[in-house]
Amino acid sequence: MDVSFLGGPHPQRGVGVVAPFDFALDRELWRWIPDEVSLHLTRTPYVPVEVSLDLARVVSEHETLGEAVRALSAAEPEVLAYACTSGSFVGGTAGERAMCEAMTREGAVASVTTSGALLEALDELGARRIALVTPYTWSVTQALEEYLAEAGVSVTGRAYLGLTRHIWKVPYRDVADMARRAVRGSVDALFISCTNLPTYDVIPQLEAELRMPVISANQVTMWSALRRLGTRAVGPYQALIDPAARPGASPLAPPAPPQGLPAEGLSDGPPAGPPAEGGGWT
Repeated sequence: MDVSFLGGPHPQRGVGVVAPFDFALDRELWRWIPDEVSLHLTRTPYVPVEVSLDLARVVSEHETLGEAVRALSAAEPEVLAYACTSGSFVGGTAGERAMCEAMTREGAVASVTTSGALLEALDELGARRIALVTPYTWSVTQALEEYLAEAGVSVTGRAYLGLTRHIWKVPYRDVADMARRAVRGSVDALFISCTNLPTYDVIPQLEAELRMPVISANQVTMWSALRRLGTRAVGPYQALIDPAARPGASPLAPPAPPQGLPAEGLSDGPPAGPPAEGGGWT
């Protein structure tokens, strides 16, 4: 069959993704991507270190980022995304900005990180008091809370698993259970950290049950990167992606342009035991 009349495939637009060597959720990232966009993924070199603050520092070194961005350059991505929460918050807000600058210098395109995208998403949602879910140890969870505090975001409750490996094997049931335990009192949103923690299908369930926006590391990373391409992430019944799904929103009200973007941009308690409060779950 002659298919030459079709004129070949449509031009692709690409997001270049740098992920840690142990990242296992490529398929989940793709679920937020519209048909006209491709993901080009590369991983940082393997190091024999468990999930910890030390690992976060190693996988976010500027030299490592530069090598990864150069590996992606042949695919000519229009935006770069560093898909790792701990690797992008371990240096604080200044460290996160420096990572973006290093990636942009090397790739000559706009760059985002998971932790930077998190703050962008919280601004979008007007969230300043949040509940937090992580698979991390207490020390890594605490470092994330310090990063958020630096940006003016307070954590009112948290739940963490204390894992140092195989995070991608955590089932939705455990994620949902942690979310319920983390939400205490009046909060604006729930954040589920770690790009290696599966979250896509659990977000709508938790938003309906908890009646608040629920955002996750992979979700905010893809949402932020795609905004810089002038297109939207795909995520049914997810408040970050669909403004009509937000509490109190009118389904007929068009979303406002994000600050600094054109309007068309819219279409890880001590490891040895539980923390003092809440018997391991706060």
